[in-house]
Amino acid sequence: MEVYTVTVATGTSEYSGTNNYVFVTLVGEGGESERTLLDNPGLDLCRGAVDQYKVTSRSPLGSLLLVRLEKQRYWVEDNWFCRYVTVELPGEDKVTFPCYRWLVGDVKVEIRAGMGKICGDESLSQLLVHRKTELLERQNTYRWAKWAPGIPRCIDAKTEADLPQDALIHSQTHIHTVTLQSHLFPLVSLLELSLKKLSISFGKSWNDLDDFKRIFWKLRSPISEYCMEHWKEDWFFGYQCLNGCNPRMIQMCRRLPENFPVTSDMVQSSMAPGTNLDKELKAGKIYLLDYAIMDGIPANIIKGKPQYIAAPLCLLYQHPDKGLIPVAIQLAQNPDLTSPIFLPRDPPLAWLLAKMWVRHAEFQVFQLLSHLLRTHLVIEVFCVATLRQLPAVHPIYKLMAPHLRYTLEINCRGRTQLISPDGIFKKVSILNQFFVTGVVDLFYQSDHDVQEDLELQAWFTDISQEGFAELPSFGLPSKISSREELSTLLAVAIFTSTVQHAATNNGQFDWCAWIPNTPCSMRQPPPTDKDAVTMDMIMATLPDVSQSCMQMAITWHLGRPQPDAIPLGQNMEEHFTESRALELISEFRKELKGIQDNILSQNEGLELQYLFLLPSRIENSITI
Repeated sequence: MEVYTVTVATGTSEYSGTNNYVFVTLVGEGGESERTLLDNPGLDLCRGAVDQYKVTSRSPLGSLLLVRLEKQRYWVEDNWFCRYVTVELPGEDKVTFPCYRWLVGDVKVEIRAGMGKICGDESLSQLLVHRKTELLERQNTYRWAKWAPGIPRCIDAKTEADLPQDALIHSQTHIHTVTLQSHLFPLVSLLELSLKKLSISFGKSWNDLDDFKRIFWKLRSPISEYCMEHWKEDWFFGYQCLNGCNPRMIQMCRRLPENFPVTSDMVQSSMAPGTNLDKELKAGKIYLLDYAIMDGIPANIIKGKPQYIAAPLCLLYQHPDKGLIPVAIQLAQNPDLTSPIFLPRDPPLAWLLAKMWVRHAEFQVFQLLSHLLRTHLVIEVFCVATLRQLPAVHPIYKLMAPHLRYTLEINCRGRTQLISPDGIFKKVSILNQFFVTGVVDLFYQSDHDVQEDLELQAWFTDISQEGFAELPSFGLPSKISSREELSTLLAVAIFTSTVQHAATNNGQFDWCAWIPNTPCSMRQPPPTDKDAVTMDMIMATLPDVSQSCMQMAITWHLGRPQPDAIPLGQNMEEHFTESRALELISEFRKELKGIQDNILSQNEGLELQYLFLLPSRIENSITI
C-alpha cells in the first residue's frame, strides 16, 4: 500500500472556501489512487486554508500525471477556489500542481504538475488528450464577439454576469471599487450636496474660473494642486505633452503641414534670440500635436444641449530657457477666415481658450484611443486567445496569465457602464523585457521549436485573424517564425498591459481634476475671432457644474491606486515551478527594484515629480 501526503490550498479572497464534498484522485503512469474524500476533523477547505490529507494506492503509481478534483453539492451549492495541490511520497520530492480556478457546481477537474511543457514535448497520449480536452472546453466557454466595426474583437459577453467564474474578480473590495453604481455615483452626490450648501445650481455654468475650486475641497493630490496653480503657464502646457496621460501624441516636426500655415513672423517673438522657425525646424526643436483623428466626429448632446468638438493643431518649440512651449494653435484642420491661428502674443483670454481647446481634444484622445483602445481592447485580444488556445501547462500561458488578471471583467464593465450608449462618458465627454526572452529561451531551444508548436501557432492565429479581424492593416505576420518574434510579441503585450496602461491611467486625476486644465466637454463652438473672447465666453464653453463633478469623480475613481493592487512582477499565483523559471522571476524583480531606485533618485528634490511609472505603482494587469 502506497501512502501519499496531499496538501490542498484554498483561495484567500472572499467566498473561496466551500462546505461541499471534495474528492481527490491521483493519476500516475501506473494507475490511479483511491478516490479520497477531503475530510479532516473540524472545518476543511476554508478561505485561506492549507489542509493536509493522506491518499492511498494499492500499487505504486509511478510518475504522477494528473490530480483529479471532484466537487459534489452538500445541501446547498457552494463554489470553491483551489489555489494548488502538492503531492509527496516519503523519500521523494514534492510535486506541485497549480490550479487557480473555481470549481462550480458538481464538477470534475484534472490539473497538471507545474512544469511547463509545449505540445511537442509530450510523450504520453493521455496527456495529449488532456490538453485537447482542456482547450475544447475553454473554446466553448470563451468565444469571440464583434462589438463595433473597426476595433478589436472582444469576449462574447454582454455584461460581466455572462462571464465564467474564473474570469470574474474574486475580491469583494475590488468589486466594490469597479462598480460605478456603488462607488462613483455616491461621490458625485456628495459633491452635489456640498455645492447645494453653497447655493450653487448643479446644472448651470460656473461664474468664474475660481469657482472650480469649490469642488476641489474633497478630492485632491499634490500634482492636481500644482496643476491648479500653474495650468495657465505655457511651459506647464508643454510639460504635460511629455509627462501627462498621453505622451505618445507629440511628434517632432521637420516640415510644417500644408494645412497649418504658420509663418516665421508669426512665431518670431516666441523664439530664442538669434534664431527663427526655419532654423529650429532643421535643428529638430519644433514639435507638433495633430488631432486630425477628431475631425468630422459628430458632437454629443447632453441633456438636450449640443456639445462641440475641435480637431486642433498645435506647434511647440523647445526653448533653451523656457522649456517646451506652445507657439501656435489652429482649432480646425482646414485653415480659413473662421479658423485663425492663435499665438501667445494674442489677447491673453484668446490664447488661454485656444489652449483649453487643445487640452479638450487631448482628453478625448487619451481616454478613448490611448487608454481604452491601445491598452484595454488590445490586451483583451491576447486574453481571449490565450484562454482559447493555450492549456494551463503551456509556458506561454504561465507567462501571460498574471498579466491578464481581471481584464475581461473590467472591460465588460467598461463597455456597459462607461462607453455604452447611456454610459458615463456620454454624460461628460464627447520594460526592457529580458525576462520574457529568458522564459522563451527556457522552453524553446530553437526557432524550429517555435514553428512546430501547434498550440502556439493556433494562439497567434486567434490573435491575428480573429481578435484583430476588424483591423486588416494591423501589421501582424501570418505566423510566428522565431524565438525573437515570439519574445517581442510577448514583451509588447506585457508592456501594454502594465507600463503603458499605467502611463495613461494612473495620472488622469492629477491632470484632469482641475477642470479648466483638461475639460471633458465644451458647450460652445471654437472661437472664430480672437478679439471677441471674453471670460463670459470661456465660462459658457467650459463644462457646467454637473459635468465638472462627474469629471472629477470619474477620473479619481479610475486613476487612484486600487486597494488590492498587485505590483508589476509580484505574481500572486505561482504558475511556474521550475527552478530556472523561478530564478528568472527573481532576477526580474531585482531589475525592477533597480529601476524603482533609479526613478526615485532622478526625482529627488524636484518640485514636480513623475512617479507614475514606479514599478511599485504599476499594476501587473489591467484591473481598472
